[in-house]
Amino acid sequence: MLEVKANALEESFDAILQADRMAGIEARMDSLDAAMRAQAERAVRPPLDGAKGGEINPARIAFTERYLRRGIEAGVELKSFTGASGGAGGYAVPREIDQMIDATLKAISPIRAIANVVRTGSAGYRKLVTTGGVVSGWASETGARAETGTPTFREIAPPSGELFANPSASQAMLDDAQFDVEGWLAGEIAQEFAKAEGAAFVSGDGTNKPKGFLTYTATNESDAARAFGSLQYVASGQAGGFPASNPQDKLIDLVQSLRAPYRQGAAFVMNSATLARIRKFKTTDGAFLWQPAMAEGQPATLLGYPVIEAEDMPDIAADSLSIAFGNFARGYVIAERNETSILRDPFTNKPFVHFYAVKRIGGAVSNSEAIKLMKFAAA
Repeated sequence: MLEVKANALEESFDAILQADRMAGIEARMDSLDAAMRAQAERAVRPPLDGAKGGEINPARIAFTERYLRRGIEAGVELKSFTGASGGAGGYAVPREIDQMIDATLKAISPIRAIANVVRTGSAGYRKLVTTGGVVSGWASETGARAETGTPTFREIAPPSGELFANPSASQAMLDDAQFDVEGWLAGEIAQEFAKAEGAAFVSGDGTNKPKGFLTYTATNESDAARAFGSLQYVASGQAGGFPASNPQDKLIDLVQSLRAPYRQGAAFVMNSATLARIRKFKTTDGAFLWQPAMAEGQPATLLGYPVIEAEDMPDIAADSLSIAFGNFARGYVIAERNETSILRDPFTNKPFVHFYAVKRIGGAVSNSEAIKLMKFAAA
């Protein structure tokens, strides 16, 4: 009898333990289901305003929906068009639209894509460079130190001016909610800016605009003998063209005239007509000097260096400077104000609305040793 009762008691204990285990498993399953449902709801539910990934810029909304579309000026940041006074002039473009303009400019403005672009908060930009003097030396651990030379400093102040564009759209287009006013405006401004600045960076005279690198004094003197601020040219060997025999040798001379530290990152700059002639050059074994790009978005190469097509470069003619080769990131500086200002004008040409956009841009050669030119002359 005692043995039978003990077996029954053990069976009851086993039943209780089994029930507890089942209850625990069900509780864990319920918790897992709840977690999965919460995760699914978070994936579907849009993020709250201000949350990471869902931040909404009120200035951007006010600028686009209120000012650009309807001309309501309340809540839009005012900027002056002139640095000399604080008078009203235009409204600051939000950084998102300004970044769209900058990205498009870099893609379609050839010199900007390879030059050193410096953004400033003031109207002017200045840089000091040394042009002479021995400022270093060697000595033993206990040896006397000789006096070093005094370097000569020169100031580089890129000439600048107000670059403006004036695209227009009808009010009906602006009232259409499906019309991407931000993308349209950024594209139109960038197209007009790129055309104007591209010409200025190459041949601008420096009067209320950047000073183009082709407007600097060009001489055939080497880096050691050339005056500060002048560029070295390599003669093609024939006035208005390449020599009949081995014309590719002159391109090699142009490359080697640039010192080795600058050749890392250097590029050729020429227009499409000049490039069409060079693309036909071959080596003695019949291989073309020009090589197409191996991947989309990469430039073609000439003698192993990228080729940048700038239509503002002059065609080949007598004494023309039609080819440039150099490290423009070290040789040419573009200084620009951070923001673009826009003034909405619905009155001048009704029913069209004009958007008068202004940006201050300057440019100059910052290192004359980093850019070389080819002059199509006998010597």
